[in-house]
Amino acid sequence: MSSTKDHKPECLGNIVRLHVAAVLGNVNSIVNDSKVIELTPNLAAQCGFRYKFDRMGNAMLFASLLNCLAQSKDDKTLNLATQLRLHGKLMPVDYTCSYTWASREILCDDVYMEASGRIPKGGSLLPYEGHWFRTFTSLEIPSRSEVDEVQRKGYAIANTPTRLVLRSPHGKEETYLQNVAGVPMKVLSTSIFFEQKWLVAQVDATVACPTQGSVTFTPELITWYLPRHIDPLFSSDAFTMLELYMGIDGKRLDKKEMAARKYSVSLMEVHVIVKIPVGAVGGYYKSHVQDNQYFSTYAIEPMLELLWIEEDSHEDTRYKVLFPITTPPVARPLLVLNYAVPEQALVFKLGTFNLDVELVNVTLSTGVLTVAECNARGFNVQEEMSEDNLSKSFSMAVPFMDPAVFHENRPEQGVTSFTLHLIYGLVVLPENMAFSHSASVNAILMNVVPHSISGVCDQENFYITVNYGNQAPLFEVMVGGWLLTAELAEQYVTEGESRITLTSIHASAVRSRLSVALLNPFTNVTMKDFTLGCTFHKRLTECFSNGTMTALAVKVESTPNLNPGQLTLTDRSCGPDYSDDRFAYFSFNVNSCGTTRKFIDDLILYENEISLPDKLKVKTASGLDDDYHLTVSCYYMINNTQSLAYHRKPCNNEPSAKTESQLLVVMRIATDASYKTFHQVEEYPVVRYLRQPLHIEVELTRSTDPEVELVLDHCWATLDKDRNSKPRWNLIIKGCEYPEDPYRVVFNTVVADSRVLYPSHFKRFEVHIAAFTGEVDELTDKIFVHCDVFVCDPSSPVKGQCSGQCVNQNNSKRGMDCLRLFS
Repeated sequence: MSSTKDHKPECLGNIVRLHVAAVLGNVNSIVNDSKVIELTPNLAAQCGFRYKFDRMGNAMLFASLLNCLAQSKDDKTLNLATQLRLHGKLMPVDYTCSYTWASREILCDDVYMEASGRIPKGGSLLPYEGHWFRTFTSLEIPSRSEVDEVQRKGYAIANTPTRLVLRSPHGKEETYLQNVAGVPMKVLSTSIFFEQKWLVAQVDATVACPTQGSVTFTPELITWYLPRHIDPLFSSDAFTMLELYMGIDGKRLDKKEMAARKYSVSLMEVHVIVKIPVGAVGGYYKSHVQDNQYFSTYAIEPMLELLWIEEDSHEDTRYKVLFPITTPPVARPLLVLNYAVPEQALVFKLGTFNLDVELVNVTLSTGVLTVAECNARGFNVQEEMSEDNLSKSFSMAVPFMDPAVFHENRPEQGVTSFTLHLIYGLVVLPENMAFSHSASVNAILMNVVPHSISGVCDQENFYITVNYGNQAPLFEVMVGGWLLTAELAEQYVTEGESRITLTSIHASAVRSRLSVALLNPFTNVTMKDFTLGCTFHKRLTECFSNGTMTALAVKVESTPNLNPGQLTLTDRSCGPDYSDDRFAYFSFNVNSCGTTRKFIDDLILYENEISLPDKLKVKTASGLDDDYHLTVSCYYMINNTQSLAYHRKPCNNEPSAKTESQLLVVMRIATDASYKTFHQVEEYPVVRYLRQPLHIEVELTRSTDPEVELVLDHCWATLDKDRNSKPRWNLIIKGCEYPEDPYRVVFNTVVADSRVLYPSHFKRFEVHIAAFTGEVDELTDKIFVHCDVFVCDPSSPVKGQCSGQCVNQNNSKRGMDCLRLFS
């Protein structure tokens, strides 16, 4: 078997199938031995040819192996060498097929019926009195016709070396309908007479083929019934079914292929039943238009091939049916589906369609545009396939600003409406059947409220608010030039000044600035920026009664290259006690480090200056020195006497054992109830408001003895550093909360963690600021908290304060193994 670029001949039993490219179109004629034969539909059926088209116009040509142009020497091998003319183009067809014939072959095609049988052995075929005779039986009325007359009626009668063949197009007047097992069938009863040497022989050429009445439909399933015993073809009821095959487009399928396509064929007692799901592989959906309405059908061409043998005659019959099926048309309402509307366009799609529909143009209020013109105008027309590749839709995106889009602003509702009216121009291929669909697309958007940033400050913090408006939060937040991540946000809680720019400092205040920007993450363009400057009242200089001064020097915006660790006092040998990249902390005596003294009335003014040594000053790009100067000062009363009291309280009994060690008790204020972070030295005094809790922790340091326990004896607050000053607020009395305080102290449990190795060395409690307002009209000054503590050995069998926190207040005795300390 040979093939060419434009077609693929396939030998499929007693038929041949050829695929013809769509560009070649219909088969117009056959060129055989230079003779042009016009292949009309009637002649094609009479000659044993049929061609059909799929939804896109691709042709498939079927030919009986015994067609009128086939050549054979022994009927075992048949060949055809000819040319098909298709719209002026010649397509060579050259094939050779081998086939083993049954005694009788019946072929039911969509356009013809064919029967062939063996010529009896023992003689050569001669005309009977110069004529062939054919007898038709139609509705039991016999008639006789000569061969020429029969062929003029459109029938074909031919013989090969061993076989006779009769072919009849469908719809001939001698054909009649017969109900066989409930299935309507077309029947042509025929006998052919021919002469052998001493006798006249007769060959039965009856044909019976199913009609479309043998098919039933549901929306999901096609069911085709074929009688198992086709009465007109049998001489008795005794027969054996030898073979049963199902196929598509004339080609057999194996069980695995049928299962994959969900086909089924069942050999029942009365019928052979074929079931095919609508939409299954092997068929296709076809579009139709009626009164500008869109319809769809599903088409498929199953094949049944049966082989049986009759017990009386012992002759076999091969029965093959090529049976095109098309489901009834189903209306397919077309829908325009709106997508989620982006910022600048109406986005929508029309669907769904079968694959044989194309979009040709779109009519708008401004005129008719082809698909190419739509895309040139920015509409982005796209053809979108479904997931199963069985249907498609057409999507468009029309900008809001296009002249064809109608705008309506509704200020009372705070929205704007966008409406587009259009008409789709469509066509069904390959028939080029045109139809249209009108649609309106509408979108309502809230009037744009852009992103905004605002901020305020209180005594200690910046508060920044980012308002989304009615826009999606498609931005990144930059704080102080850094991307705000979860880690950076945590730093702002624990290291709040790390991304804040300090613009200036004074003895009692710091001027700071925080910059916030919204950044487009895709273009890195700043969408919105905001800067907030605030003054925070901070005491940067502390003056102590023992003549110690402390000062905090903070890096400011005007000295970006400053290393705070290089700052010194007037005496360049006096550097900071502690420094990092943001500040330097100094502690010195008023009689050292170059501190000056000046008498002003009954006051003494001590001053010093924090600055950068000349040799470390750096020239900036502007040519100015990166200079830094901060003056710190303290005032003392000339005539002022302060008393310092102490007392010793002995234990009731001498200790049973003595040890020597240095212990240190530290009291600190936590930032919150977790006691994870604490206010640093430079942050004092800490500001709190009424009803805000003050979280206090007392720790015994320099001890690694897990048996030692720290116990709070007395804790109280004053307005002065003097622990004996008035007014005084009692917080803890004899280890317990002060019972007369309406805002009682709350003791917090201490558990071990990475910082707390010995929980017994810690005590934690919290006090409400409102507890300090009872004896004064207004709190405007500092509050000082004092505590007396015991360091106890709990293993010693003693009572009193060393028996644990909050013991019996009536027991005035002290434990034996105790050491009393004062804060």
